Formats: sequence, C-alpha cells, structure tokens
Amino acid sequence: MMDEKFVRDRITELRIKADISEYQLSLELGHSKSYIQSISSGRTSPSMTAFFEICSYFDISPLEFFDSDLKSPDQIHHIVDKLKLLPNDDLAFIDEALERYLNRIQKN
Repeated sequence: MMDEKFVRDRITELRIKADISEYQLSLELGHSKSYIQSISSGRTSPSMTAFFEICSYFDISPLEFFDSDLKSPDQIHHIVDKLKLLPNDDLAFIDEALERYLNRIQKN
C-alpha cells in the first residue's frame, strides 16, 4: 500500500536528515534496537502511539509528517514562532512582501 510506503520513506528521510541511525532512533523511542529497521523494511508499521512518538521525536506535527513538500520543519517552526509575536499590520506587510517575492520567482 502506498501510504505505508510513504510512512516508511518519510521516517527514513527524517532520520537521515537528523543524522541518526535506525538503531539509535529505536532505542531513543524506547523500543528494541531493530524496531525502526523493521518499519523501514516494511515488516511492520508503527502503531498510532509510536507514530505520535516519532512525530514528537522529530518535533513535527502529524500534518507536517504527511506534508512531503516540507523540507525544513525546524526552520518553519522558528519562523512561525517569530511571526506569532508580530502585530497584525506587520503580518499583513510580511504577507504582501512574501506574495510579491513568490510571484517574482515563479515568473523566472
């Protein structure tokens, strides 16, 4: 099933980006040393509890887990945390500037 493959691949992608081995991730999640390897190979799938633990470990929401376009969740969180501190008029300014920037790069 494609969803199961996506989950396996996404865990692998996040693990590699974090520069952590399957063995180390398994132990840090409180499982046997071969737990993540068994997920990566398709022998098993994570339970819902384990899925949430994996998301928590990588500091991403389940929605972010399934967003395959999200390449830098840490950086996105950092930016969003700063944006939360701004008043509405500053947010509107940043939104307009971002829209102009995106339009410009899409034309190129």
